[in-house]
Amino acid sequence: MNAPRLPSFCFWLSLPQLITWGSVFYTFSLLMTPLEAALGMSRAESSLAFSLALLAEGLMAYLVGRWIDAGHERVVMSLGSLWVGAGLVAHGFVESVAGFYAVWVWLGLGLAATLYTPAFAVVTRRFPEDFRRAIIILTFLGGLASTVFIPLFAWWMDLWGWRHALWALAALQLLVCAPLHGWLLRGAPHSDSHDRPPEELPKRSAVPVREHLRKTPFWLLALFMVLMMSVTSALPAHMIALLQESGLSPAWVIAIPAAIGAIQVVGRLVLFVFERYWDVHTANRWIPMLIPAGLLVLLLGGLNPVASLVFVVLYGLGNGMNTIVKGTAMAQYVSQAHVGQLNGLLGLPIALARAAAPLTLGLLWSPAQGYTLALWWLLTASVLGTAALWMAQNRAMAERH
Repeated sequence: MNAPRLPSFCFWLSLPQLITWGSVFYTFSLLMTPLEAALGMSRAESSLAFSLALLAEGLMAYLVGRWIDAGHERVVMSLGSLWVGAGLVAHGFVESVAGFYAVWVWLGLGLAATLYTPAFAVVTRRFPEDFRRAIIILTFLGGLASTVFIPLFAWWMDLWGWRHALWALAALQLLVCAPLHGWLLRGAPHSDSHDRPPEELPKRSAVPVREHLRKTPFWLLALFMVLMMSVTSALPAHMIALLQESGLSPAWVIAIPAAIGAIQVVGRLVLFVFERYWDVHTANRWIPMLIPAGLLVLLLGGLNPVASLVFVVLYGLGNGMNTIVKGTAMAQYVSQAHVGQLNGLLGLPIALARAAAPLTLGLLWSPAQGYTLALWWLLTASVLGTAALWMAQNRAMAERH
C-alpha cells in the first residue's frame, strides 16, 4: 500500500476532529443552562460533568497511546467515534443528575480515542520527519469546531430541543467520523514491523525513557502543559455564561465564542505560512503569552463588550497557535523518539488539572462578583505556565551546548 501524502491525509483526519471537538467539547456550554433547569442543578454541579469527562479522557490517554504505538490506530479511533456516538444518543435520554454524570464519563472515555492527542500520535508516527507541519495542517479544521458547532447546535436546540439536537450530533459521529477513521487509517506502521522500510517508521533512540525523567526540561514542560491545559479546558465550559455577564446581546454571546475557532485557524495559518522565516524557539517562547494578555485585557476592561472582543482575538490567536507549541514541545526539547510515552505519562496530571479547572471556575463564580475571581486565577495559571516553558526551553538549549 502506498504511503499517504501528508496534506491529504491530515486534511481527512482533521474532519473528524472538527466534528468531535464541536459536537462534544464546545456544545457543553450551550447545554449548561437547559440541563440546570431540567435537572435542578447549580452551576458548580453542572460543571462537574465536564470535569468528569476530562478526567475520564486523561485516565484513558496512556492506554490509547500504547495501542496506537502498537499500530492499532484504526481500531482505536474508529471505535472511539462509535463510542462517542452512542454516548450522545444516551445523553438525549438523560432524566437524572446521576445519568448526566454517567454519560459525560462515557463521552470522556471516547474523547481519549478521538481528539488531538491520539491524532497527533498518529501523524508523528506516519510522518516522523515533518511531524510539526503535519500537526499544523491537522488543526486547521479542528480549530473551526466552535465556529461551526456553537451556532449550529444553538439552531438545532431552537428547532428540536436539546435532546433531539444531541441525536443529530450522534448521527455525525456514527455516519461520518467512524467510517472515515476506518477508511483513512489503514496500513498503520507497527512498532514491531520488520518488513517496512526504515523511513516509514518513527525514529528510535538508544536513550531509555527513564533518563528523560531525570532531567529538568521534562518536568518544566509538564508544568507548562498542566497549567495551560487547565486554562484552556476551563474557559469553553463557561464561555457563554462569561460573555453574558459582559452585557453583550444574545446574538453576540453566540457569535463571539463561535468566532474563536476562525481566529484559531487564522493563527495556525499564519504559523504555517511564516514559520520557515521565524526562529521556532522564539515563536514557542512568545505564542503562549497571548493567552494571559487576553485575560488581562478582559479583567482591566471590566468585562465590557470592547474588552470581550479584544480578549476573544488574543485568546483565539494564542490558543490556536499554542496547540502547536504543546503538541511539539516534548519532541523539540526532550525526545522525539519517546514523545508518545512521555506525553502519555502526563495523562493523569493533565487529566486532574483539566477535570478540576471547569469545576474550579464554577466554584469561584459568585452572584456578586461574577467571574472576576475566576479570571484572576486563570491569569495567574497562564503566566506561571508560560514561565515554565521559557525555563524548559532555556535548560534544554543549554544542555545541547
